[in-house]
Amino acid sequence: MTKTLEAPADAGAAPQDKRRDAAAGRVRRTSWTPRWVAYAQAAPMALVFLLFFVLPLVATFIVSFWNYTEYSIEPAFVTTNYTDVFYGCFSGGSALCTTFATYLSTLKFVAIVWAATLGIGFTVAYFLAFHVRTLPMQITLFMICTIPFWTSNVIRMISWIPLLGRNGLVNETLVSAGLIDTPIEWLLYSDFAVALALIHLYTLFMVVPIFNSMMRIDRSLIEAAYDGGASGFQTLTNVIIPLVKPGILIGSIFVVTIVTGDYLTIGIMGGQQIASVGKVIQTQINFLQFPIAAANAIVLLAVVLLTIWGMLRLVDIRKEL
Repeated sequence: MTKTLEAPADAGAAPQDKRRDAAAGRVRRTSWTPRWVAYAQAAPMALVFLLFFVLPLVATFIVSFWNYTEYSIEPAFVTTNYTDVFYGCFSGGSALCTTFATYLSTLKFVAIVWAATLGIGFTVAYFLAFHVRTLPMQITLFMICTIPFWTSNVIRMISWIPLLGRNGLVNETLVSAGLIDTPIEWLLYSDFAVALALIHLYTLFMVVPIFNSMMRIDRSLIEAAYDGGASGFQTLTNVIIPLVKPGILIGSIFVVTIVTGDYLTIGIMGGQQIASVGKVIQTQINFLQFPIAAANAIVLLAVVLLTIWGMLRLVDIRKEL
C-alpha cells in the first residue's frame, strides 16, 4: 500500500502572495497590541503637561478665590477679587473703568504688532520660499533670521535705547543733517517705542510657521495658475494665501498670546508709564497681592482663549493641515 504525500497548502503560492500574507499577519499582531502600551508611550509627555501646565493653572484658579488683607493671605472662597478687578466697570459712568482701559491699551498693541509682524513675516517667508532657489541659501538666510534669538530679549530690547533716546544716534543724525532743530521726544518711552520693540522681538514667531506652510505648497499649482493666465497678484491671493492660512493662524496665535501677556517690554520701552494687563499683574505680585493677581490672570486667560477661539472659527486648522 502506497502513501500519497500531500503538498503544503501554500506550496504553489506566489512569492508576492506570501509577502502579502506575512504583512497581513504583522498588521493583525499590531492591532492586538495591548492598549496600555500606547498609554505608556504618552505618559511622560502627559506627566510634563500635567505638572507644568494643568497644576499651575488649577493653583492659580484656587488662589484667585482666597481672601487677602494688608498683612495676610487666608484660604477661603470669596469672589471679591473678581469684583475688585471690574470695580467701577458697570456703574454706568461715561468714563472707562481702569480694567477696560488697561485691556484697551493692551489690545491696541496686540493689533499693531500683529498687523506689522504679519506683513513683515509674510514678506520674508515669501522671499525665502519662492525667490531663493537653492536649499543651502534658504537655510543660511533662515539662520540669519534666527541670530537675534541667540541673545536675551532684554538685551535686544535695551539696544534700542541708545538709538532712540533724546541724545541717541537717530536724533543726533537728524539734527546734524539739519532735518530737525530739536530732538524728537516720542522716539523713546512712548507707544511708538513699545510697538517697535515688540515687532522686533516677535516677528520671527510669524516668519517660521508661514515659511513652513509655503514650503509645503506644490509648485505645480503655481505653475498651473500662471499657465491659466493668472497674474502674480491673482496667484498670490487665490493660490498662495489660501494655502498659507494655517501658517498665518499659528503665527497669529503665537504673537497675540505673547504680546497680550507681555509686561517687560512695555515697562522698559514705555518708561513705566504705559498700562498693560501684564504690568498690572506684575505690580500686584510685587506687592504680594497674590489673590487679586491670580484673578487678573484668570480673566486674562479667558480673554486670550476667546481670542484664539475666534481665530480658530475663521480657519479650521485641523482640516487645513
